Amino acid sequence: MEKRILGKSDLNIVPIVFGGNVFGWTIDEQKSFEILDHFVASGFNFIDTADVYSRWKPGNKGGESETIIGNWLKKQNKRHDVILATKVGSDMGQGKSLKKDYIIDEVEHSLTRLQTDYIDLYFSHYDDESTPVEETLSAYESLIKAGKVRWIGASNFSPERLKESLISANENDLPRYQVYQPGYNLFDRAEFESDHEKICLEHDLGVVSYYSLASGFLTGKYRSDDDLKKSQRGAGVKKYLNERGFRILDALDQVADQHQTEPAAVALAWLIYHPSITAPIASVTDVNQLKSFTDAINLKLTAQDISLLDKASIY
Repeated sequence: MEKRILGKSDLNIVPIVFGGNVFGWTIDEQKSFEILDHFVASGFNFIDTADVYSRWKPGNKGGESETIIGNWLKKQNKRHDVILATKVGSDMGQGKSLKKDYIIDEVEHSLTRLQTDYIDLYFSHYDDESTPVEETLSAYESLIKAGKVRWIGASNFSPERLKESLISANENDLPRYQVYQPGYNLFDRAEFESDHEKICLEHDLGVVSYYSLASGFLTGKYRSDDDLKKSQRGAGVKKYLNERGFRILDALDQVADQHQTEPAAVALAWLIYHPSITAPIASVTDVNQLKSFTDAINLKLTAQDISLLDKASIY
């Protein structure tokens, strides 16, 4: 499989990332193991999670996804076969924080749950505007020197704070974010394209997009209000059921038919072909759905395909 380097790091990834938010939420440990086994056996090598996954599920407290991944890594002895990303800074019960002491403390919990002594890519999950960017970067400097973190990334930052962080890293000889993680897909294009994309290109940041399938809408399985009952994520899809959304689905159907594949594979391939995107993040809840990942990697979209999808999703 083709691999791509993330930013200016040495992380060489197959350009579809498994999103670990489903572990401990919509699928249990046994199902998670089965999917991870097949994911890696299919040639993929990058798993993304966060300390907060899946705290929102009743009865959970956060860390469930990391725990499942850690148990799988230990059982299958796969640590050196995968690139592992997790995140810090989300609300784990005490509010969002990127203060130095908090990061230094929180990384230990993540390392313990993941049953590893290092994290390949550690993200600032949400910005903490009450903390100077230098303080946050200084925490990462300590963790990198200690060998606990290899590279760092940012997610959900304002364009101004992302730029400030990059400039500050350069001026103060601090670790620099190598990767940015925005919400981005065929439907949700405006924010990234108007605000962050230019910064990512100017600073050679790797970009891994979350919500790559718009909470499942771009798979084509939600086409009416009745379809929203199909899964726990259905409620988050209602906003896409409009004229523009149906136009996008129609274009996905056309391209999928042309290539004898599924809309999900086309939606992921569109992201892989996008000049500023290194890799989309996506998740599945059944092994059979991993076929869309392999199809997306192998799909050769034509200029005509991309133009059709671009025009259908214009905003």
